[in-house]
Amino acid sequence: MNDFLILAFIFFVGSLAGWCLEVVFRKFFSGANPEHRWINPGFLVGPYLPLYGFGLCTLYLLAGLENFSIISDPFWNKAALFLAMAIAMTVIEYIAGVVFILGMHIKLWDYSDQWGNIKGIICPKFSFFWAVLGAIYYFLIHPYILDALQWLSVNLAFSFVVGFFYGIFLIDVCYSMEVMSKIRRFARENEVVVKYEQLRERLRKEREERVQRARFFITLHTEDGPLYEYLKRLKDLKEESDSFLIHRHSRKK
Repeated sequence: MNDFLILAFIFFVGSLAGWCLEVVFRKFFSGANPEHRWINPGFLVGPYLPLYGFGLCTLYLLAGLENFSIISDPFWNKAALFLAMAIAMTVIEYIAGVVFILGMHIKLWDYSDQWGNIKGIICPKFSFFWAVLGAIYYFLIHPYILDALQWLSVNLAFSFVVGFFYGIFLIDVCYSMEVMSKIRRFARENEVVVKYEQLRERLRKEREERVQRARFFITLHTEDGPLYEYLKRLKDLKEESDSFLIHRHSRKK
């Protein structure tokens, strides 16, 4: 199969799988998400992370170089391979982070609270995770990638699915970059770097507040319902009711 088609397919798989991995990690394991909400981890709208797509292509190419290793001992050969994978993934992560900071004045992620971090873009903790992912890829995924490529070479109709993905992906990139350009213009004019995740979280909270206000005004037009029950509960609490109710008492003569 053509090498370009192979890498295009691997990028497709890596982008989707990486997005799923990040969604699960942020939902259940990330300390930055104490509410454990489902979060879209990327700057694109759709379910894909290009960083993982490039990463999986890199892991695939490095795994193919195993037979050219000059280390004879199998254990140290594998250890060197996983170290190379971790370094390569860390370099990709660093380049992506620097490109967005310098080119767009946007910080997509922030490791500033992690030990040994460099500019908040990379840190030893996540480099270790890259090594673990490299090992998982080599033992559990790489053989199936090869089988998938063999299957793809026989069932070329699946190339339509890959092509459909890239069509949507490119539209998404154009739309998201337009949004990024607006943030970039603001950041340049004010000489700041925008932390994208914090900005998106703030926008989410404001959107939820607007929805809550809209629901409140909708309930004003209902005789019974959430607002009516809410008012009845407050009426029973004297301190609360005194703040918004004027109690009518009959005057004694």
